[in-house]
Amino acid sequence: MKTVCLYFQVHQPWRLKTYRFFNIGKDHNYLDDLTNRAIMQKIARECYLPMNSLLLKLIKENKGAFRVSFSLTGTVVEQFKLYAPEVLDSFRELVKTGCVELLCETYSHSLAALSSKEDFTEQVKAHLSMLKREFGVKPKAFRNTELIYSDEIAKAVEGMGFKTMLAEGAKHILGWKSPNFVYSDAVDNKLRLMLRNYKLSDDIAFRFSNEGWSEWPLTADKFAGWVAQETGDVVNLFMDYETFGEHQKASTGIFDFVKALPGALLRTGELEFATVSEASKRLQPVAVLHCPYAMSWADEERDVTAWLGNELQNEAFSKLYALKDKVKALKNADYEYVWNFMQTSDHFYYMATKWLSDGDVHSYFNPYDTAYEAFINYMNVLSDFQIEVEKALEAKKSRKKSK
Repeated sequence: MKTVCLYFQVHQPWRLKTYRFFNIGKDHNYLDDLTNRAIMQKIARECYLPMNSLLLKLIKENKGAFRVSFSLTGTVVEQFKLYAPEVLDSFRELVKTGCVELLCETYSHSLAALSSKEDFTEQVKAHLSMLKREFGVKPKAFRNTELIYSDEIAKAVEGMGFKTMLAEGAKHILGWKSPNFVYSDAVDNKLRLMLRNYKLSDDIAFRFSNEGWSEWPLTADKFAGWVAQETGDVVNLFMDYETFGEHQKASTGIFDFVKALPGALLRTGELEFATVSEASKRLQPVAVLHCPYAMSWADEERDVTAWLGNELQNEAFSKLYALKDKVKALKNADYEYVWNFMQTSDHFYYMATKWLSDGDVHSYFNPYDTAYEAFINYMNVLSDFQIEVEKALEAKKSRKKSK
């Protein structure tokens, strides 16, 4: 019996407002509250609420045979609480079924794993605290931002007590090997790795509504046939949750596809569902996965150039993390809140200068007209934040001296 592992990433960034050079030193409110509210409430209506309702129905209908896994970033949970509390309630209801696993990741959907082990650990601890507080769970499986993975990152994740980690089934890392098996990390072989089957995942996430695709229209039975034909122990279908109703609109038939999918897969008699941890515990690793350089699930290269691939991105990244010690020294929740949302990887993604097919994806998710515009806006906000941090540090020193 082959295992099917469905995992969904749930994330929304805090979007920055248009912040001019002349705002620096005067305006310390950085977020576009109206846009953040409008986008969250739109996606709640079109994706989160109908999809959560459908999954809950499918879990009940299949009496425990249908199982899924999620990770929810700290920033999306913050926005649920402010703008769509009913969505947070619906996720809690899913978790209570016992058929849904929540994975840990970085709190802010950040690139902290590419900065330092200390920054990475802080982000993970913050996310663990949020999951315990909001859902009463303590995950044993980890999913890094955008599936960013390397041997070094694996070592850090295993050191934090996680048993399983997700990664991309990238060809340049796997070579002739298949993503449809459990692997172990190359450092000490203790961390179990679940690799995304990117072809089948992207058939749903990207190609589902493409009428020019040779396999369009995609039906649940056709897809179940493809999954059944795959060789290996486990087929990992990992994708953004916003695929359903947002990227692939309801009019494409995506919800009907999801409604029919569990039955179609189970009817083959060859497939069963499992959460990430269930599958990794049940199956034995077949080999070690060596990954000396960071890979991800983004773009054709499956590397980290979507976020740190040009001078603009690298300068913004280095300037941001140069502030780390100063922000920590303040021990102030307001500054830490800004520090957290400024780390979100989306800000760096908006600065990408890629073209062709990758550029189309980057422009689809991008509120800015150009990478340079995204960079200038971000750096203006960061400059004001830096001034405020340094002023607060001086004030703190003055108070200490006066005592």
